[in-house]
Amino acid sequence: MTTLATSPATATAATTPTAAAPAIQVSPEVAREHFLDWLRDAHAMEEQAETMMSAMSGRLEHYPELKQRIDMHIVETQEQARLLETCLARYETDTSTLKDMTGKVMASVHGMASMFASDEVLKGGIMSYAFEHAEIATYTTLIAGARVLGDTESVRVFETILGQERAMADWLAEHMPETTMTYLSLAETAGTGTAKR
Repeated sequence: MTTLATSPATATAATTPTAAAPAIQVSPEVAREHFLDWLRDAHAMEEQAETMMSAMSGRLEHYPELKQRIDMHIVETQEQARLLETCLARYETDTSTLKDMTGKVMASVHGMASMFASDEVLKGGIMSYAFEHAEIATYTTLIAGARVLGDTESVRVFETILGQERAMADWLAEHMPETTMTYLSLAETAGTGTAKR
């Protein structure tokens, strides 16, 4: 059995607990089983993210800075998926084809739903911002799980990815007002059909 306790020194500013978590007992087998499930979920999530962002980027015409940042994060996301595969390989397990496919289908549905919205660029930005925070929560959980298992290499990978997800979320939040104003200006001068992309 392994004794676990949350250490305030290892928590980030965004996740610092108000009180230290109580020590608990958990077997390595249970920890490993759940950790690998979370890891496969994370890989499927990155596959979903790539599909969503690629669809959005491919339709953007009047927001060059947003498109450039999305394209940059697509490259990061592809590398993230590769890194997650190396983590899974160390445990002699593979990704979940079913979860990957389900994630891609869901992303395609979201993309098709957004394209019919008159404010597609804003809806896409809102969904992307929310998705980034889901990823942030996922990697925060994975870091804790990897530490339980003593998997320092996976911790390093997850911390790298976590930094990228936070940077993307921060960029989206910082640029939402500018994107909104550009949309409103284009909607007034060229119509929503132009402004939405």
